[in-house]
Amino acid sequence: MTTGVAERESYYERTGEHSYKPTAHAGGAWSTDEQHFSPLAGLVAHALERHLATRPGNLVIARISYDILGRIALDECEITVGTVRPGRTIELLEATVTIGGRPVVRARAWLLASLDTSAVADSPHERLPAPEELTPWAMSERWDGGFVSSIDVRRTPPLRKGRTAAWASSPVDLVAGEPIGSLASYIALVDIANGIAVQQDPTAWMFPNLDLTIHLHRQPEGRWTGLDTTTTFGPSGQGLTSSVLHDLRGPVGHAEQILTVRPLPGD
Repeated sequence: MTTGVAERESYYERTGEHSYKPTAHAGGAWSTDEQHFSPLAGLVAHALERHLATRPGNLVIARISYDILGRIALDECEITVGTVRPGRTIELLEATVTIGGRPVVRARAWLLASLDTSAVADSPHERLPAPEELTPWAMSERWDGGFVSSIDVRRTPPLRKGRTAAWASSPVDLVAGEPIGSLASYIALVDIANGIAVQQDPTAWMFPNLDLTIHLHRQPEGRWTGLDTTTTFGPSGQGLTSSVLHDLRGPVGHAEQILTVRPLPGD
């Protein structure tokens, strides 16, 4: 029987206890038959949070470091989670994403005990202007792929090449029919930093990131991911995208992405 309510769209559909199938919305910016790393990073965070939910304790994720081991095909993936260093107040987890029997991403997450340090909480970073104060930016005019076309981006006018701030949100669910924690939803948008503070024309130069490392001094809240981002290209083929991370309450941490910079082959 038809209910008249449209089914919500998602980046992934669960196909097993630890396996997921990407939808077209997860399509990459450099190649549409690959996954954009941003929603996959969020999916890994979701798998880590599901793992933590099965255990007692008050540990929270304070750092996630992702290494991208190769091409991430737009195919079904499996995510496994294990403990590297157990502990009651400090713990290290590792998650591995496998596609076609080959590991494509490894992520390690440091967990720290949650306790009240509000009396000394402070950050030198100023809050970003609110999303409604910024101009919507059609990111899909510069970048291809299903993921880029699915998100809402509000950006400050670039101060110069490689320097800007932006807010991003998405109306698309991370996993179809599953409740998603605020951390996984937030992280699912962090990897776009490399695409908002553009140093060079992506039709002339490639600068994909090989990793993503996120440090958090506070757990993010809400539907908006804020990125105060600087991208630097070095003289010998390496680059770095650095972001101060924000939610609507203020700064929450930092993100870093190492880039491989190379000219695109000529026509």
